[in-house]
Amino acid sequence: MPLLYLSPSTQENNDYVNGGTEKEWMNRLADVMEPYLAASGIQYVRNAPEMTTAMSIRASNQGEYALHLALHTNAAPEGSRGQERGMLVFYYPGSSGGKQAAESVAEGLKSIYPLPNLVRAEPTTAIGEVRRVRAPSVFLELGYHDNADDVAWIESSLDAIARSVIESLTEYFGIPFLEPCPERPGIVDMSWGSLSIRSRPDTAAPILAKAYDGAKVAMVGQWQGWDLIRFGDVAGYVNGDYITLL
Repeated sequence: MPLLYLSPSTQENNDYVNGGTEKEWMNRLADVMEPYLAASGIQYVRNAPEMTTAMSIRASNQGEYALHLALHTNAAPEGSRGQERGMLVFYYPGSSGGKQAAESVAEGLKSIYPLPNLVRAEPTTAIGEVRRVRAPSVFLELGYHDNADDVAWIESSLDAIARSVIESLTEYFGIPFLEPCPERPGIVDMSWGSLSIRSRPDTAAPILAKAYDGAKVAMVGQWQGWDLIRFGDVAGYVNGDYITLL
């Protein structure tokens, strides 16, 4: 299953015009994202609020991540404070994966942001979390924190933003988007052989692990006859006919 480095802003000095900070609101957004990530089987590591940007980049580069996702909000230049609106989704030029993920995320955000023509994906070499990370990177500027209308929209739309971004990531990773639901305990129920746990709901997908009859699992979600399960440290898809819920 894909492994994501989730990097909400740690910039506590960027004040929101209606109250709070960029660090506070982007970490709230990350909190809302986590159930959607877990439901769709996207594994993730998240930075800590006390980390610096340099520390987040270093931590990301120490792992084997399929994508680095940074969550931020923007600020207009001094002469136009409070007058700018819109969203920018940055990626590194020459990174085909970063561009594909950024364009998918931008398209999803256009469907929920009140000014969709002001949402766009752009290449950049000016941002460290785009330029200096090894994994394909997407750096989100989710509106302007010095604009009262953008701030009000962000604060009232955390769930819609989280859902849109995770739906776009599942599209990028080639896996189904599944609704969050309580995990249910189950067991592998088969009379012979072992049950293959795969990276995608496809019999041709790579096998991540095998589970034998009677093995305890947790069922996370279901999609077209496949169960998304957790088996120890492994999350993946199995034929739902061979899982009995307890």
